Amino acid sequence: MRKVLFLFLCAFMMSTSVYAWDIIPFTVSIDDDDMPIGNGYPKAPMQAPTVYIEDYSLSFVADHPEYILNIKDEDGEVVYSTVVYSTLTQVTLPSILSGEYVIELRMGYWLFTGWIEL
Repeated sequence: MRKVLFLFLCAFMMSTSVYAWDIIPFTVSIDDDDMPIGNGYPKAPMQAPTVYIEDYSLSFVADHPEYILNIKDEDGEVVYSTVVYSTLTQVTLPSILSGEYVIELRMGYWLFTGWIEL
């Protein structure tokens, strides 16, 4: 009985910790028309980064590459921009931002785009 109660408690704690942070779904695109398309060898598509958001805090998975982070308003104007170095796992956005925004992560010629609500 104790094992069942312990497993139930562990599952409950894991589910509450997962739901506290929301994952940002990203689309992947190429932002450079001069990039050569393929070299004759099949490759897997680029995988979007895993980024979680809670309030004004973005959490990146450890060992990620360096990104340029842009937050754009509905008019497409950049309202916040910073570099997310590979050593950072958390970035705090300015609390003056409020509403829906486009979040862009740039890595070389790769562009990852998603939506966030603050």
